[in-house]
Amino acid sequence: MTGGSANRRTSWRPFAVIVLCALVEACGGSNTPSPVDAPGAAKEATTRALEVGAAVLQSKPPLEAINAYLDGFHFYNGRMDMQMEAHHYCAVLNEDLIQCVIYDGNVKDAKLMGVEYIVSERLFTTLPSNEQALWHSHVYEVKSGALIAPGIPEVAERELMRKLVGTYGKTFHTWHTDLHKELPIGIPQIMMGFTAGGQADAAMIADRDRRFGTTSAEKRRQRGDIPSPAIADGADAWQTGRTIQLADPTTNAHTQPQTHTQTYTQPNK
Repeated sequence: MTGGSANRRTSWRPFAVIVLCALVEACGGSNTPSPVDAPGAAKEATTRALEVGAAVLQSKPPLEAINAYLDGFHFYNGRMDMQMEAHHYCAVLNEDLIQCVIYDGNVKDAKLMGVEYIVSERLFTTLPSNEQALWHSHVYEVKSGALIAPGIPEVAERELMRKLVGTYGKTFHTWHTDLHKELPIGIPQIMMGFTAGGQADAAMIADRDRRFGTTSAEKRRQRGDIPSPAIADGADAWQTGRTIQLADPTTNAHTQPQTHTQTYTQPNK
């Protein structure tokens, strides 16, 4: 992501294909509802009228900059048994930085559950070591087929994945609807990405693949020619015993029964 100016002008061309796709078809969305119903009264007619007026009269440049939809999986740092699907809606700020809002579904009432910042290796290596411990690599997510860009042509998705394979993400979840919390209570949590086979719940991935009409195994085959860059020192720090997580002093502990057979031993802090 650090080439010359000519490369910088063209290297995110797959996103133009994504935008065009969004104009002509549904692009793989509207098949995953939120797991929770938020409490509250139904919208009144005046509220709906205000929404219509705002949609017509107000510009929304930050929202209009969102030009990519990625679907993948996260786990709570230090608790690999707590896993969930994450729907990313992303905007490319420049060649080295992407910002994403994360939802628990891809329908209109999906809940905003977090954010992810994605940087190139060039930027990642400039970060202090303590900061690097908050970031995860994307090599396995891309190469395994766990990360997908629903609705765009396969050739465009593959080129997009070439761009993402060497990047690093820093993710916080703020509304833990995966734990069936109907409101955004508790403390935000640091999330990580999977780095090897056997970590992610196979049933969770299979359910996602079924909804999107795809298979991770086929994605893995299609991406076989994408080079796997070496992961920079400092990323995925949980693998070397540096597990950083935010303590939650409220009564809303981030715990749930393990729902799959994988066992996980938390690294020593």
